[in-house]
Amino acid sequence: MTLGDDHETSGGYGGTGHTRTTRLPDRAGDVYGGARRGRGSSRSLVTVVGVIVLLIAAIAFANRGGDDTPSTKTDKAGSLPGAASTAASGKKPVQSNSGFAHDEQGAQSAAANYAVALGSADMFDKAKRDAILQAIITPSRVSAFDAALDKAYTPEFNKNVGLSPNGSAPSGYTFVSRTSPIGTKLAQSSANTATVEVWCSGLLGLAGENSTNPVTNSWFTITMKLEWTGNDWKIVTHSQKDGPAPVPGDERASSADEMAKAVQEYGGFTYAR
Repeated sequence: MTLGDDHETSGGYGGTGHTRTTRLPDRAGDVYGGARRGRGSSRSLVTVVGVIVLLIAAIAFANRGGDDTPSTKTDKAGSLPGAASTAASGKKPVQSNSGFAHDEQGAQSAAANYAVALGSADMFDKAKRDAILQAIITPSRVSAFDAALDKAYTPEFNKNVGLSPNGSAPSGYTFVSRTSPIGTKLAQSSANTATVEVWCSGLLGLAGENSTNPVTNSWFTITMKLEWTGNDWKIVTHSQKDGPAPVPGDERASSADEMAKAVQEYGGFTYAR
């Protein structure tokens, strides 16, 4: 999802200048598997709007508890990067009285989960989108984000990604819009602010026979500026850039039925990091 340029002053989402192109291998008899097309403003705009989990689910997961574990040892100089950056720290990212911990780990957890939410299919539903923004955007910026996204999620945009004007999938098709955080990096932090970069992979498209918008994959990095307010981390600004993207593998592209079944059977994660 591309938020365009930095929206620190305007709070709105800019244009969707870049294009993603995903090649699927040709397969006779399966239009879905053999389609080849570019990913222009549709993918860009969705990843722009890309990124949470429902905070209620996040709190529920964290509050299940767990034994504290000792922190990992520091890697020796000159060795390969170790697992310290992703290993469990023993801290609960979510506390009982707030969404995320008031520390660097909490800020990264918040950013990863906000990426999931803003890249979800719920963003195409006005009521659900408004609820997401109320939960993750700093109060002073909610109205600006809301107005910008209302202008972005138009009937024309929905049509471009294969949906009906009201954002619903056509009969016989499964709409897919998911963002998965691959990793996070703390770029800047202070007592009550943090800038976090989230490296993501995203899926977008319609799974179904003869779909002209088959589900494709993209890679992008989202940068969020967060502030600690109301006893939680909230988004102040949000921007995105392409990549880093790995070299595509040799896996066979799944059929429409296989993709639709996978989406229906494998629920998206509700809590990251």
